[in-house]
Amino acid sequence: MACGPHSRSPRSCVSASLAKSFVTWFHQHGRDYPWRRTRDPYAILVAEVMLQQTQIATVLDKGYFTRWLTRFPDIATLAAADENEILKAWEGLGYYRRARNLHKLAQTLVREHYGIFPQDPTAIRALPGIGPYTAGAIASFAFDLAEPIVDGNVARVLSRLDNDATPIDSTAGIKRLWGRATQLVRATDAPRALNSALMELGQTICKAAKPLCGECPVRKHCRATDPSALPIKSRTIALTEVTERVIFHRTPHGILLEQETGPRRTGLWKLPALPATLADAQLPILLKTRYGITRYKVILWVHELPANQKCEWPESHRHIPQADLSTTAMPSPYRRALERLLGA
Repeated sequence: MACGPHSRSPRSCVSASLAKSFVTWFHQHGRDYPWRRTRDPYAILVAEVMLQQTQIATVLDKGYFTRWLTRFPDIATLAAADENEILKAWEGLGYYRRARNLHKLAQTLVREHYGIFPQDPTAIRALPGIGPYTAGAIASFAFDLAEPIVDGNVARVLSRLDNDATPIDSTAGIKRLWGRATQLVRATDAPRALNSALMELGQTICKAAKPLCGECPVRKHCRATDPSALPIKSRTIALTEVTERVIFHRTPHGILLEQETGPRRTGLWKLPALPATLADAQLPILLKTRYGITRYKVILWVHELPANQKCEWPESHRHIPQADLSTTAMPSPYRRALERLLGA
C-alpha cells in the first residue's frame, strides 16, 4: 500500500519504509544457517532453544543442531526418548532445563496435538515452556506470521533506532520494545525476513561494542546520537567466585560418580562432592580448574580418595565402569576434569 495522505499515518509510513530496508538488506546479506533453510516448526524450535544463552558458533560449529535432529528427527521420536539419552545429546550446551523442557513440550504435542505443531499464535504461546520470544520465532520463521520477537540483539537495534534510553530490563522498556517490534513486523508482508534481519543486524553490524554505523542499511532511520551508550540496563549481574571441592575415587568397580538432584542439572552425573567427614583429611589435590555457570565463577578442586578408603555412599552415588563413561550424561566441567585425570 502506498503511503499517501489518506492511506497511512506518518508513523506507519516510516515503519513500512524501515521494514522494507531491513528486508531488502537481509535478502542480500543474511547468513546461511541450517535453521533458516527449513520451515519445520520443530527444527526451528530446537534451534531457538539451543541458541538461548549459547553462541551460534557453539551450536553450529560443534554440530549440536545437526546431531540432535539426526537422533531426534521429529516430535514423536523426542517424546518417546529416554531422559538420559536426551541429556547426553545436550551435554556441553549447559542449562539442561532447556533439554527437559523440549522433552516435555514434545510429549505435550503428541498427547494434545497429535504430534503436530499448532499454527495459531495463541495456541503456540499456550504450550509449556514457550515464552513470548520463542512463540514469535516459531510463528514468524515457520509460518511467516506477523508476530514480533525481542532478544538481546533486537533490543539493542530498536533502542538505538529510537535513541531510547529506557532501561530494556524495566517494565516500561520491555513494553516499548515489544510494541515497536510488533509495529515493524506488521508493517511488512515478509515477517520471517524482517525478524531475521533484526537479529542479524544486531549480530553483525549493530554490535554491543563498536557498532559499524557506516555499514548500517537503516542508518537514515537511526536517531541514536551515541550508539555505544545504548541500550541501557537498570541491573547488572555481578559474578561471584565460589570454591567447589570434589573427589576422584577409582576402584575395580569403576569411577565413583554422584547423580545430581538440584534444579539445574537433575539426572546428570558428576564427580562427588567432598564429604564433610573428610573435609579435614588433607587429601591430595589431583587437579585445580575453573569454569563458569550463570553468575558464578567456580574454582574446582579435585581431591584423590584412595581406592581402599572405606565409606558409606548414599543411593545417589554409584561406581560407573570407565567404559560406560562416554555414554553417561555429565556436565562439561566434570567431563573435562575426568578426561584430564584419565588421560583421555
